[in-house]
Amino acid sequence: MTVLLIAGSPSAPSRSTALLESVGERLARRGAAIDRLWIRDLPAQPLLHAQWSHPAIERAIAQVAAAQVVVVATPVYKAAYAGILKVFLDLLAQDGLRGKTVLPLATGGSPHHMLALDYTLRPVLQSLAARHILPGVYATDAQVTLTPEGAYQVHADLALRLDDAAQALATDGLKLAPQQGFEPVAFSSVRCSF
Repeated sequence: MTVLLIAGSPSAPSRSTALLESVGERLARRGAAIDRLWIRDLPAQPLLHAQWSHPAIERAIAQVAAAQVVVVATPVYKAAYAGILKVFLDLLAQDGLRGKTVLPLATGGSPHHMLALDYTLRPVLQSLAARHILPGVYATDAQVTLTPEGAYQVHADLALRLDDAAQALATDGLKLAPQQGFEPVAFSSVRCSF
């Protein structure tokens, strides 16, 4: 039940990584083992020169191979996913995602780039032989905001979509039993009127 979170953002912290961590937290609460791969932390020269024998690149490729489920997050620039993510995906074997369930996540400045998940990232994930690619989750910058403490916060409407995506990933990819009942609700978020 290993889930690999792949952060394709060249910056940290980032909105797309906040989405990724949010899904990771939801899956960890369900008992999934979470592993992380931040592509920006890989050494640039071996990554860009496709040096498969470099230890860091070998480890990253091994992480992908060992995962049962992969969650990929990227910012959208100029109507396409991040170049650093493309460079890494190009290092994977042609069937590097064979047998895996994949959840794509993306963030962008406006809703106009929403289709980048389907028209740019999904074809690459399919070409890597992913068994099942779940419907992606796209968020605008307005849905993932920076708090005064310097952390990103996912807004409530987006959190509901991430709940659905994590549930689908847990049942389809990890074969976990569907959750019974409701998630715990913090008392401070309960609203009622008399």
